[in-house]
Amino acid sequence: MKVLKFGGSSVANAENIQKVLAIIKAASDPQIVVVSALGGVTDLLIKAGTLAEQSNEAYKDVLQKLETKHLDTARALLPVTHQSSCLSMIKQHFNELDEICNSVFYLKELSLRTKDRVISFGELLSSKIISAFMLSQGLEHDWLDSRKLIKTNSNYGFAAVNFSVTNDKIAYTVTSSHKNLFLAPGFISSDDHGNTTTLGRGGSDYTAAIFAAAVNASSLEIWTDVTGMMTADPRWVLNAKTITHTSYQEAMELSHFGAKVIYPPTIQPVMQKNIPTWVKNTFAPNEAGTVITGASDQQGEIITGISSINSIALLSLEGSGMVGIPGFSKRLFEALASEKVNVILITQSSSEHSICVAVNTNDANKAKLAVDTTFEIEITQGRLEPLKIETDLSIIALVGDKMRHHTGIAGRMFSALGRNAVNIRAIAQGSSERNISAVISSDDVKKAVNVLHEAFFETTYKQLNVFIVGAGNVGSKLLDQLKQQQQFLLEHLNLQVRITGIANSRKMLFVDNGNEINLNIWKEELEKAEVMNLNAFVETVIQKNLRNSVFVDITANPDVAAVYNKLLEKVVSVVACNKIAASSSYESYSKLKSLAKEYNALFLFETNVGAGLPVIGTLNDLRRSGDKVNKIQAVLSGTLNFVFNNYDGTKPFTEVVRQAQAEGYTEPDPRLDLGGTDVMRKIMILAREAGEQIEMDDITNNYFLPASCFEGSVEDFYTEMGKQEAHFKALYDEAAAKNCKLKFVAQYENGKASVGLQHIPSNSDFYHLYGKDNIVLFYTQRYPEQPLVVKGAGAGADVTASGVFADIIRVARV
Repeated sequence: MKVLKFGGSSVANAENIQKVLAIIKAASDPQIVVVSALGGVTDLLIKAGTLAEQSNEAYKDVLQKLETKHLDTARALLPVTHQSSCLSMIKQHFNELDEICNSVFYLKELSLRTKDRVISFGELLSSKIISAFMLSQGLEHDWLDSRKLIKTNSNYGFAAVNFSVTNDKIAYTVTSSHKNLFLAPGFISSDDHGNTTTLGRGGSDYTAAIFAAAVNASSLEIWTDVTGMMTADPRWVLNAKTITHTSYQEAMELSHFGAKVIYPPTIQPVMQKNIPTWVKNTFAPNEAGTVITGASDQQGEIITGISSINSIALLSLEGSGMVGIPGFSKRLFEALASEKVNVILITQSSSEHSICVAVNTNDANKAKLAVDTTFEIEITQGRLEPLKIETDLSIIALVGDKMRHHTGIAGRMFSALGRNAVNIRAIAQGSSERNISAVISSDDVKKAVNVLHEAFFETTYKQLNVFIVGAGNVGSKLLDQLKQQQQFLLEHLNLQVRITGIANSRKMLFVDNGNEINLNIWKEELEKAEVMNLNAFVETVIQKNLRNSVFVDITANPDVAAVYNKLLEKVVSVVACNKIAASSSYESYSKLKSLAKEYNALFLFETNVGAGLPVIGTLNDLRRSGDKVNKIQAVLSGTLNFVFNNYDGTKPFTEVVRQAQAEGYTEPDPRLDLGGTDVMRKIMILAREAGEQIEMDDITNNYFLPASCFEGSVEDFYTEMGKQEAHFKALYDEAAAKNCKLKFVAQYENGKASVGLQHIPSNSDFYHLYGKDNIVLFYTQRYPEQPLVVKGAGAGADVTASGVFADIIRVARV
């Protein structure tokens, strides 16, 4: 004989009940079918009782809504010739329910006993409607009144089953019948006085397990709206997988820590009888689902699943008076037990100075009153602190039988959480080593589940959530490159790069969690988005609290650079094309590097020097491998290299500069390039990355522009350059007379840095440097005579975007 249980979603309406009947008909073995109330009915019954207790006549509207729901369901299921008796039964039950609620209304009291009576109508009604439907379809069966078979104590709301009596009653009733099919309401039972009791929310699962154990069923099937137990909550983790096979112990751990597919007490009766238990999907009956047996068989997985409980409060009892004194824990738990406060997690410091327990938030205040009363003398004497309560917490748990055979699981768990700024308030591990639990902020629980699922299950890919500020020339090229490479990254690097936010100077665009911006239409979507507000953008990045978040700055805006510290403190890595932060005061630069290290985030700015060239990366690799940089010589301005490669006196200098700006090589204000400020920033960044504490004022700038060119606007600059053509022609002629080229060279050596225009002879590495190319020469202990050379295009939207792209990939590889 098999036992099948169908939950509220499976019997939510007439259409679903027809699917249930198809599943029942398909089974050849004798069956006991247990059903829940129609979907949503239990909550409405509780609402009706609560309103009645408050003397609120709105309870009548709720009862009317419920009556209509049940009548409509019966009419939709039953042929007209079978409706009369069923509709009459529904009316009778609601008349009785109305009388009970009316009494509650006048008494203004809804006792636990009465509440159990009220909510029992949900399962009674659904089972009798389904029974009438089965008879109309020719399915002969016995309807069993669970209240007469399952006997409990009088702990209303969560009654304890008397298994000795219950097993005998069920076994006798089933074996005495000539039928092969039975139908019973779940959730409800009765005490020794015949009063209706209930088995706790989710108790229909428990009812089915009780029946299965009593008749030594060949299997128990829990039919719900998901295909088995999942490795994590599929509403939070899009890539959650079905657990094909798990053990009774693992299933109990997962259900205890919040997995809602199966009610925790369900496992105990079937485990004692070693009855295989299936969790299957009513709406996909041919899919295998999950089987729960004596041993797990989750192939290749150390962790079976990840679960969580919300609405947790952490209670902390602390004080020096606890150290070395026996009995404190006993008194603490007795105080909690006296108020029926269920303890979910326990942790105690090795110094015995404190003990923490996690409880449901709803129990926190009565727990504090009970504990403070119990320890009133110690608190008055100052040997103990009053009980401390922290709320807005959740518990996240890793569960798996195989954990005890593998080292490093806790390390992987806490490392993954730490990298994503999930702070852990308390930790506990069961003696069976079957679970590791951590108390965290409720704000972090969704991210934590995703982080751990990625760390332990998603070997297929890692997800990166990218927020981009700056969608101009370089930003557009970056988004094009990301779009082009999305599939490649997924196939070859197991990396999913999701663009979750984009902003320019006018607008900012976000998508909801679980989605990403469509890179085919991002420009159109951005134009329709809300007005850009930098602080709001940053707050949204932080509030979204997504795993592996990256903030990408493709601006030259000092205000954007000023928010890096706030992001790094929230473990949001920063990729900066913007040079302002890395070239600000050494104190600010050093602070950002320290924050990145402290919070285990990355602060990357490869494109600050050499656009897409691996200049900073190469320098860092040299230092990390133990080399020491003695000297750096470089041509670091693609703009200036372009200008002096194209200026030969045959056309005005100002015209060549305008061409460089038109082709996208210059800063918005070309004076930053031609005045050497941009090159000064770059050599300073390199010197700092080489270990030097250096400021802009420490760098010597040998200007080649006349001072008058720096006055006024950008157009004034171009006008003045035109007037100074003779000066620029003289510079060119002087170099040409020596058979040299003009190059704007940056140098760092012995703690000193300088920039300026130089005559470059033909035997120099700088001589054959064309177009917009940059070149950097590193002279180190390992490269003392022949330098390590990095050379290539040092300006342009495409190569700069590719450098930013490379930094984003570096974040993913941490």
